[in-house]
Amino acid sequence: MRIAIFSETYLPDVNGVATHIKTLKDGLEALGHEVLIVKADASSRRNYIEKNVMHCPAIRAKKLYNYSIASPISLSRLLLLKKWNPDIIHIQNEFGIGLSGVFIAKILKKPLVYTLHTMYDDYIYYIAHKPFIPLVKNISHKYARLLAKNASAVTGASKKIEDYFKKCGVQKPIHIIPNAVELDIFNEENIDRKKVEEIKKEYGLTEDITVACFCGRLGKEKSVDVLLNYWAQKVSKDDRLRLFIFGDGPDREALMQQAKDLGISDMVFFTGKIPHDSLPPYYAACQIYVTASLSENYSIAMLEAMASGLPIVHLYDEANESQTIEGVNGFAFHNADEMYEIIKKLRDLSPEDKKAFADNVRLSVKKSGAEDLAKYVLDIYNSLQSAKCKSASGK
Repeated sequence: MRIAIFSETYLPDVNGVATHIKTLKDGLEALGHEVLIVKADASSRRNYIEKNVMHCPAIRAKKLYNYSIASPISLSRLLLLKKWNPDIIHIQNEFGIGLSGVFIAKILKKPLVYTLHTMYDDYIYYIAHKPFIPLVKNISHKYARLLAKNASAVTGASKKIEDYFKKCGVQKPIHIIPNAVELDIFNEENIDRKKVEEIKKEYGLTEDITVACFCGRLGKEKSVDVLLNYWAQKVSKDDRLRLFIFGDGPDREALMQQAKDLGISDMVFFTGKIPHDSLPPYYAACQIYVTASLSENYSIAMLEAMASGLPIVHLYDEANESQTIEGVNGFAFHNADEMYEIIKKLRDLSPEDKKAFADNVRLSVKKSGAEDLAKYVLDIYNSLQSAKCKSASGK
């Protein structure tokens, strides 16, 4: 099967959508299918295909995760897609490239799959001033409904996405397909131990120190400010606990200043953006993953941490609670006291119990690899292809 995946973002961008698409592409290709990534590219001046990626001219939109935004209409893009002749068109973003996928699917009469990764109600403040948020929210709901209406199938990673679609007024069934993780690169046997030791040395992490980490875009929706406040309320340097913040974003400077104002700068380390392929040794230098974000939608960062053997300590989120199993691969907290007690309990496990727990955490995501994701999605592709064939034969 030939699948064209349309997205505003793809490697080398560092974000969950780009990682998801890379994982899906790898899984589909491992199962013998051909994949063309159609991506917006602010450095391109024309539409062209190179190494199974179509680069589309675009402009950089700093307020929208720094994504590149392309025009939804392009004759040369349409002609290139017509020549490549996909069996399925799968859109993964809602902006110019996503809309382009909708138009091209209609023109070429190809089945269209739409995957929603982001509940935009949590992100509208990036583009709208407070008085206009209700209006923009209403428009975004209508737009999501329009895209879903034009799609042959609609998917999302969790019930949270299904609920969001219902709020937008989407009536058709939503296929829940959990996100996946590149298990191989986070496998402890494939980690560069020399790099792990270099990271520990750089940040003064001795063997008696337990390190928690968070990974993600440093924006308001990730609630890193809440995490820092909780840490400052309960953790002291004598607790032998440290916190890594992996990532970058519009709030990084403010969060670093917050840590300084709270007097925890000597316990909290901001690494800045880390390329995806460089993440494994950073996770391997840690023992716990902690987050206060309520905007997660089956978080890829949490999956990566679990693939690294890190138990998840997270602020309770009913709509995303299926991602972890309490006491097996994670623990939920409701306040700073509970977060602190859970982290201390994990810190104080014996070396043998820590290893056993880490092994169980890894085991919990064993079936969350690239091929597992691809098989889920292929079930949808195949059903759409069958329906198309039946329709063409008049049955």
